[in-house]
Amino acid sequence: MRASFLLREILNGLRRNVTMTLAMVLTTAITLAMFGGGLLVVQMADKSQKIFLDRVEMQLFLADSVSGSDPSCQRAPCSVLLNDLKKEQGVESVRFIDRHEAYETAKQTFKDNPDIASNIREGTLPASFKVRMADPNRFGAVLDEYQGRPGIDGVLDQRELVKRIFSVLDGTRNAAFAIATVLAIAAILLIANTVQVAAFTRRTEVGIMRLVGATRWYTQLPFLLEAVVAALAGAVLSIAGLFAAKVFFFDRALNDLYGVNILARITNADVLFVSPWLVIGGVLLAGVTGYLTLRFYVRE
Repeated sequence: MRASFLLREILNGLRRNVTMTLAMVLTTAITLAMFGGGLLVVQMADKSQKIFLDRVEMQLFLADSVSGSDPSCQRAPCSVLLNDLKKEQGVESVRFIDRHEAYETAKQTFKDNPDIASNIREGTLPASFKVRMADPNRFGAVLDEYQGRPGIDGVLDQRELVKRIFSVLDGTRNAAFAIATVLAIAAILLIANTVQVAAFTRRTEVGIMRLVGATRWYTQLPFLLEAVVAALAGAVLSIAGLFAAKVFFFDRALNDLYGVNILARITNADVLFVSPWLVIGGVLLAGVTGYLTLRFYVRE
């Protein structure tokens, strides 16, 4: 009997305040979708960082005097640098690139830009060491130690590129969380207002129930459950929105970056991983707000 009464009251309440209920559902859905989008960006950043750390390299360029006088890296200081790098803790591999290979690589890199390619002359590019790290945490230490060694003229540090890419991802995540915070405040105010209106419109019914012995908690529970049901509907919409965003935004807009393995791909499993947190967040948002509203506003 009690369960059927609660269900009937919840349905009646949602129907009576249908416009406010729809507004609450949509606001909650957008709030949770923005929060879920931020969580997806966090997952993308974490997986992308692993991709970069697995393949990030440093390149140490030799001085012109060393590149020209020792093209095969058989004498000091070139051979000493090569041997020291191979023995360095955290280094996975070291490859010597002579001037001819550097020239061929540059020509291939700029083959679609003939103006630049035509200005590249063999023998003008320096030889170099390309160093791949087994331990990414040793990247900075190795770079700092060798960039000032005799025979080294310059370095190419790919960490700066990684930092710039992740600064964009961090900015996107922070923007999503900031928007979600603003929308959460709007959702809280809307839930509180909806609960107040629902309680006010049924004040006579509640008063009669209290006179016949119903507890305060029992008379207020339908209002609380109405807010929770609306939040659950908003959570379902937000999850559907994230699946749609994966297909129409992440997969399409970032397809080129996925193709060259610059960014990790957002998968359905990532969205499913985020989904329970959206449901929990929606229920907590509505439940806590509804409870506090009833506690401090509806005192009869």
